[in-house]
Amino acid sequence: MELHLPEKVNRAIKLLNDNGFEAYAVGGCVRDMVMGIAPHDFDITTSALPEETEKVFGGYRIIETGIKHGTVTVIMENEPIEITTYRIDGDYLDNRHPESVNFSRNLKDDLSRRDFTVNTLCFNENDGLIDLFGGIDDIKSGIIRCVGEPDKRFNEDALRIMRAIRFSCTLGFNIEEGTAESIIRNRELLRHIAVERIREEFTKLLCGKSVRETVSKYRCVIEVFIPEYAALFGCEQNTPYHIYDVASHSLVATDFIENDKDLRLTMFFHDIAKPVCRTTDENGTDHFKGHALTGEIMSREILKRLRYDNKTVEKVSTLIKIHSAASPKSKAEAKFLLSNIGEDRYRDFMKVRRADCFAKANPHSHDEKLKNMQSFLDEIKKNNECYSLKQLAADGNDLKAVGITGGKINFVLKSLLSLVINGECENDREKLIAKAKELK
Repeated sequence: MELHLPEKVNRAIKLLNDNGFEAYAVGGCVRDMVMGIAPHDFDITTSALPEETEKVFGGYRIIETGIKHGTVTVIMENEPIEITTYRIDGDYLDNRHPESVNFSRNLKDDLSRRDFTVNTLCFNENDGLIDLFGGIDDIKSGIIRCVGEPDKRFNEDALRIMRAIRFSCTLGFNIEEGTAESIIRNRELLRHIAVERIREEFTKLLCGKSVRETVSKYRCVIEVFIPEYAALFGCEQNTPYHIYDVASHSLVATDFIENDKDLRLTMFFHDIAKPVCRTTDENGTDHFKGHALTGEIMSREILKRLRYDNKTVEKVSTLIKIHSAASPKSKAEAKFLLSNIGEDRYRDFMKVRRADCFAKANPHSHDEKLKNMQSFLDEIKKNNECYSLKQLAADGNDLKAVGITGGKINFVLKSLLSLVINGECENDREKLIAKAKELK
């Protein structure tokens, strides 16, 4: 197995080696290289104590933010490289951080405290690949397995529960039976973890390869921080259009849509309100009237609770609000939709509708409607046709000049835009001003 490190990482390791210290690239970067995945960043573990590391890299800019836990960040070629001393962690009293850290000169001491075997691999170009805990075998078998006793690992740092599930989804690995049982058994420990950290892992999970399989298997873990999701499982959809219960439908749609954080969140939550909106008529057919509007409210509350940024909350909740809206049947309707939600949301709306349909009984039922939506947009863009106030040939100053003031300006501008979109008035400044006088 031939592995190669970036030049600056090799240089950092060589500097430590030349000064008499062991040093290796460690963890996820080595795991990814073994799997043929390009790593995003590189961490180095070393036998050098923090003050010794600082002395070795005396000619470089150094950041000491992690010095308490043995981490020195060295800036090389304007990029940070974290170099951490071999260590033995003390007791974990908050299920997240060790109360104390003891430094070690022994590599095995350091690796034995890590989370999963696949993250214990070490490498440098002199010694090659170091595998003390069977990480290579677990990569070959597609297994996520705790280092040592799972209950101990999860009690030390409960966020590892989410990390295990996330790795399972993103790498397409199964979780070893003992580790899986411990995840279920210790899931309530997540309540001790900052919601921002859970959100980060949850978001990465949703951008994984097998969301439906992973969430279905570990739904009780997800329900610890999103209790609303429990109602989706077993909520049948007795309609001609559906073949899954609400949970499976949502998860199939999540797997289908492109790997974009906001779109994955949209599909995961798009039917969150169906259980509370469900009614069944005398024929046994289910109806979910108002679920999109109620879903907007529910998703907004959940996303805020998970501390997503305002831009994400707004985009996702808006897409959920409109996800079941009728597709435009004419170019004028397409313009009104563009006017209301903008071009980016219009394009997202098509993706959401396509994913939603893919998870139904007849996945191609909306193909023609979606093609028409795209055709309308292409024609509007090609001809630079007006659909927004910005494109209107007349503006607020023009209206003020003819005596229209205050709140009436916005009303008249919107009225003029409607006339232009409906083809009742040309987008011509003089004609729009004349029409504005009539409206006044």
